Amino acid sequence: MSQDAAREIKEAHRCFKIQHDPFIESFNMNLAQPQARSVRLNGLATCLRLEEVYWGILSEIARCNSCSINAVLSYIDREVHLRYGGVKNFSGLIRVVCVAHLLKAQGFQLSPV
Repeated sequence: MSQDAAREIKEAHRCFKIQHDPFIESFNMNLAQPQARSVRLNGLATCLRLEEVYWGILSEIARCNSCSINAVLSYIDREVHLRYGGVKNFSGLIRVVCVAHLLKAQGFQLSPV
């Protein structure tokens, strides 16, 4: 084992004194499994690969808006192009949108760092 690898392992062990366990009590590893789905973004067929937990959040966003997941994704795609000129990592944007949706629902103020 190289010295760098040994140093990284030692550093990782220092983090085991976490006071608040980030895993919820009934954590389901299936939520972390990526799932690819065919979607239509403003008429263009594409494939989007997200972890199952994000598909669930998107489903909830769609339900709240009385529309389909495809409609939500198309809206996000259109708005990111209109407001910001596009995005390089659409999957990453969707993950952030999902987390922001949950944080907003919990009353957290979202502000740039």
